[in-house]
Amino acid sequence: MGDGGMVISQNSSFAKKMRLMRNHGAHPKYYHAIVGGNFRLDPIQAVVLRLKLKHLEKWHQARRRNAKRYETLFAEADLAQNSSIRLPQAVYKKRAHGDRSRNYHIYNQYVIRAKRRDELRAWLGRKNVATEIYYPLCLHQQECVKEVINIPTLPHAERAATDTLALPIYPELTLEMQEYVVKSIADFYLQE
Repeated sequence: MGDGGMVISQNSSFAKKMRLMRNHGAHPKYYHAIVGGNFRLDPIQAVVLRLKLKHLEKWHQARRRNAKRYETLFAEADLAQNSSIRLPQAVYKKRAHGDRSRNYHIYNQYVIRAKRRDELRAWLGRKNVATEIYYPLCLHQQECVKEVINIPTLPHAERAATDTLALPIYPELTLEMQEYVVKSIADFYLQE
């Protein structure tokens, strides 16, 4: 529902800049110091977000559980070390403020690198497995900025745009559903 979100910071100058950005970069009203946007929450979105916040840690734990399950299932299917796919590697922050144990990957997406990605995605679609391709076109190739950025090629980013595929990772995903996803991927590559 909507485009709401939250930024939390102990850095007062950063917090001030975020408040400025959420209101078209204007302070006072109609006087724009920076380019911003309309990032304010309407009251209904604020209520929904407030209700959901109490579930956030539980949802994060479920996503991490699901990521761990995928690692195990892909290993059991001999796909974890297979040259056809590469599993995501969690990236943890090197520096942290306060409690280090709260710095962990939450797997908002579970993105694999897959050979024959588009064929695999079509196959999974026929098996009723929802997938997504995030960022199919690199930023430097986007029509709105390619003349401004003027970077001829970024080979690693361009390769990622052609072989990354996001698998279901939402908190309510069951073990049986994940087994089905991994089996469907294994079946696809067994056809080769």
